[in-house]
Amino acid sequence: MEANWPQGSYAVRRPLFGVLDRMVAADLLKTMLSVWSVIVVIIVSRKFIRVLDQAIDGQISNDVLLTILGLKTIIAGVSFLPAATFMAVLMVLGRMYRDQEMSAIQSAGAGAGSIYRAVFQFVLPLSLVAAGLSLYAAPWAEATTEQLISKDKQNADIRGIAPGKFSEYSGGDLVFYVEDIDKDKKMHKVFVQHRQSHGDLAIVNAEAGRLQDLPDGRYIVLEQGERIQGQPGNLNYVIEEFAEYAVRIDGKEALTNEVKAATPSHLLWLSDKLPDIAELQRRLAIPLGALLLSFIAVPLAQLSPRGGVYGNILTGFLIFFIYGNLERVSQGWVTKAVIPPWLGPVSVYGLLILIGLIYLARFFGWKWLRLKLKELTSP
Repeated sequence: MEANWPQGSYAVRRPLFGVLDRMVAADLLKTMLSVWSVIVVIIVSRKFIRVLDQAIDGQISNDVLLTILGLKTIIAGVSFLPAATFMAVLMVLGRMYRDQEMSAIQSAGAGAGSIYRAVFQFVLPLSLVAAGLSLYAAPWAEATTEQLISKDKQNADIRGIAPGKFSEYSGGDLVFYVEDIDKDKKMHKVFVQHRQSHGDLAIVNAEAGRLQDLPDGRYIVLEQGERIQGQPGNLNYVIEEFAEYAVRIDGKEALTNEVKAATPSHLLWLSDKLPDIAELQRRLAIPLGALLLSFIAVPLAQLSPRGGVYGNILTGFLIFFIYGNLERVSQGWVTKAVIPPWLGPVSVYGLLILIGLIYLARFFGWKWLRLKLKELTSP
């Protein structure tokens, strides 16, 4: 079936933003935000569960949870902008076909070019915003997240000390039990089991204790207590009383993981390493994907007479699934030097352009496509 699109355009000069442009842009914005919000909430919720697991284990403090949630939202939101845009175009134009609004628009003299104009007056600025977010905002959010988690892990060995429970630190070498902690964070009735590197086991009971930072690390300083040291099973042990005794807590090294997604984009531009090139291609795929998927969505949105309400949504999911997997595979091949760096994006985006042209020819007619291509190539 070929669409009966008028070949001409409006006889009078059109304004920059016509009624059709504003109507389509408003519907696209509302639908895109709705789809984007649902996707981001689902993805961020899954990622945030892992962060909560780390917080429960004491690796991350509760103070940075909301900050990490916000950063994860930025990262996921940028990544799924192409998907949300693609689905928004399919849903809005599909509804217009279903409600016969597209027939009214065609009868008013608006051709395929008018529909593309209306769609891309929304998609093109959105793609420019997506490029800025992908190249600058998302790497900043990744780097900030890594810094927060790494810095917070420095204090993981002293987090979680609570009255009335046993807590393990330093890989199980230190076991603490505190009966009470007052408002000044001073601990009362402290029990410590300290397994030392040479195999001795020290048991310490103290009336009070406090945390204190010293030049060579952080210590728990115990006051007025007794210390028993020796090897389990041997009768050779030492009992001593003390007025003050300090136990060092070995903090974990704050090593920031080298995450490619956190590397600034200007460093990727200057690098000739294959992993850096693949990461840069991944970031540029977000605005390019939004543009080319929208190009496909315009003809794909036309409903067949026997189609459902959104008869081509399933086809859209299939196209996006194939595109997403090909993109990841091509970036992996670029990283491993299986293919040259230029071939990955050329093959993926060339396939999208080919799919778009096939749908244009299918719905608008091969003759219409030949005429449009001839107009574009003629001097």
